[in-house]
Amino acid sequence: MLVDSHCHLDFPDFQSRLPEVLAAAAAAGVGRMVTISTHVARFETYRALAEAHESVFCTIGTHPHNAAVEPDVPAERLIELSHHPRCVAIGEAGLDYHYDKSPRDVQQRVFVTHIEAARETGLPLVVHARNADEDMIRILSEEMRRGRFDAVLHCFSSGEKLAQVGVELGLYVSFSGILTFRNSEEIRRIAAAVPHDQLLVETDAPYLAPVPHRGKTNEPAFVAHTARVLAEVTGVTDETIAELTTANFYRLFAKAAAADAAYRQALAS
Repeated sequence: MLVDSHCHLDFPDFQSRLPEVLAAAAAAGVGRMVTISTHVARFETYRALAEAHESVFCTIGTHPHNAAVEPDVPAERLIELSHHPRCVAIGEAGLDYHYDKSPRDVQQRVFVTHIEAARETGLPLVVHARNADEDMIRILSEEMRRGRFDAVLHCFSSGEKLAQVGVELGLYVSFSGILTFRNSEEIRRIAAAVPHDQLLVETDAPYLAPVPHRGKTNEPAFVAHTARVLAEVTGVTDETIAELTTANFYRLFAKAAAADAAYRQALAS
């Protein structure tokens, strides 16, 4: 089984075709998906998706693009919403200095609030980082000294130093369809150096469709193409990369593992 650890099933691209998207994912061997929060105010949408589909989990958080829209959501509110049994992570939150859709100081403040929530709940933090390596390294390092938290650097497209620091801090690194792009030699080199027990795969659907679907709307089924390239760059078989990234997913997203175990027990009883 493969896991798409990061997608956005609530986006308009999927509204009219979600059943076929989920069916295609199942046919491609993608057994679990995490639909990622970008607005705390939309939690009911994420919750409903996760409740309606046994293969889907959700998260709670504010994307850095929306930090100025939701600048003051307290950690207590994130923690409260995260208690839902299908909510398995905090985020996505972080820093995006490429688009700068929210002031950088606001992005940083909101990010630290999400770290606080992740630390308090024990849930992993889904980290968005783009063109902000220096501040990201500083904040992650400072906050880790204040108290341990788990996290994944999602859709990794940053520099080698951020990957190294993330690995040293015990974070996971997730690769998207970018890994398959012809001009992504540096990202493939970084992926090859990440310890196997800290690797994840994702789509970030509907964005960043991998080769051979580049330019199309991305969907969870396509994570198989990214996994195949990750297997190549890490020197393992497709089956091994599926096994290890799924094991890594359940280790990091331990609440998802517990939910699946409870579901299997209920079926057996």
